[in-house]
Amino acid sequence: MLAPNDRHDSPSDQPLVCRLQDILTSIAKEIECGNIGQTESLVSELVKFLDSISDSTESVPSNDDIKNNAYEVLSAILNFVSSPSLDQEIIDTLSFELPKAVTRLAGVSSSCSEIVNSVIDRFVATCSPRDMLSILCEALDSLIKTTKESNNFVPLLSGLSKVLLFTQRRHFEQVKVAVPVILKVLNSVSSESDDENTEPLFDRAIGIADSIRAVCSKLDGAAKEMLCALLGLYVLQIMVHVSISMKFTVSKCVPLVSKLSNFFPFCHLSYLGLITASEVDTMTNMIVGEDEDDYKSCISYVEQGASLSVIWGHASDLVAQAAEENLASVKNELKSNQTKKWQAIGMLKHILSSGNLPWDFKEHAINFLLDITDENISQENGGDHNDFSSYMPSVFAALQAVATVVIYSPSSVLRKKTYEAFKRVVAEIPRSEKHDFLKAMIINCNSPSMVAILLDLVRKEVLRENQQRISIRNQVLPAENLASANALFWPPVVLELVDLVLRPQKGGPPLLPEHGDAVLSALNLYRFVLLTTSKVCLINCQYF
Repeated sequence: MLAPNDRHDSPSDQPLVCRLQDILTSIAKEIECGNIGQTESLVSELVKFLDSISDSTESVPSNDDIKNNAYEVLSAILNFVSSPSLDQEIIDTLSFELPKAVTRLAGVSSSCSEIVNSVIDRFVATCSPRDMLSILCEALDSLIKTTKESNNFVPLLSGLSKVLLFTQRRHFEQVKVAVPVILKVLNSVSSESDDENTEPLFDRAIGIADSIRAVCSKLDGAAKEMLCALLGLYVLQIMVHVSISMKFTVSKCVPLVSKLSNFFPFCHLSYLGLITASEVDTMTNMIVGEDEDDYKSCISYVEQGASLSVIWGHASDLVAQAAEENLASVKNELKSNQTKKWQAIGMLKHILSSGNLPWDFKEHAINFLLDITDENISQENGGDHNDFSSYMPSVFAALQAVATVVIYSPSSVLRKKTYEAFKRVVAEIPRSEKHDFLKAMIINCNSPSMVAILLDLVRKEVLRENQQRISIRNQVLPAENLASANALFWPPVVLELVDLVLRPQKGGPPLLPEHGDAVLSALNLYRFVLLTTSKVCLINCQYF
């Protein structure tokens, strides 16, 4: 129980502090007497009292008197819970409500934040780690409904990082419970808040990752493997929130991203495994069960985090060094391995299609795409990848995202580079799939200008294959390879594509002038095919 003299260590004549001290003293007396009902009533009164102070600070945030009141109240609470003569039963009772109540005052000032940290540290040091884990998670979940101010969450995250170190058993299960709550906070602050000072928040989130790593180091076998996989997913998810929140402010982002990348070697994550999603799939399958759709939703950005991790390494040598990666070697592997290249292209859609990421990321993603594709692919050897059909949906989605960059990028330089990347990827698509692929792109494209660009690509394919046909006839006997040469030609497909533009599926003629670019490109393609076909017919006649 609280000794009488302990209440007067920091005397104050302020009415708020006096009232607070009266409530705390009454709680201590009722607990000593075993009056559970009265204790609960007094704790509720304490929470309402602290909520009223929080409400006043939020309604008038610049009032110095209100800030001073908050500081004095918090100081009195810290003085009370830090008393060496305080019974454990009293501090256990207060631990269920005080962390949540005082955290709302953390954003008042840096001084208030320090005191709130000390209050939570006191509970963490003296109460059951298992109870405190639940209490702090509940406090985070409750706080997110009332504020998006990042500073308010910092003390709770700091407390969690310490609680995890105190847990003695069932480490994986307890971390798995905490991770969704933490990520929910980070997602809310990074996507919904206008708060620009989010570095302390992410620092604490990374501090939790440090704690998980420390716990992992003490384990072995399957327990260590599972917790390590969960840590990897957690880090990738944070990578997304940092990238969105910091808006590619390199001076702020690189230190945080480097800290996150430093976890990759420990988690056995490589750039090659991340950009092809193989390691992401492995970790996700280990952690998320078939009936855990809710848990899967809380880590739904890990693939975006994996691709961002590699692109950050592309953007900053410091980040790549922190990950202990040689990016040039990774690019060479992707360039020489067609299967992995398709996987990497599919992963880049998570960056290129995102509306939350700044254009800087998309430019780096396009540069990376240019680095892993060939400028002059040999169509005799390339474009015949047998496994492409299994990757077609992801590559199709990636090229749709590339197309949006071509259409909407504010930079003409980026638009030009993106178009070049688009052409290179299309050039690597197998001939057997390319016709249907471009047709699907045109059907699903809502931009007349992009449809015009796609039709021009078709024209270039017709021209290139026409040149190949002539080359084949010049190299072998006409009678032996005439059928092979004619098989390269596109006219039926081209006429179908032209028909799609000139006679839209929704009926009626194309809308003009809105669809003028697409219509003009379709007519030019039709004219080109007619001229080319006429020339082919003349050439064929020479062989008979």
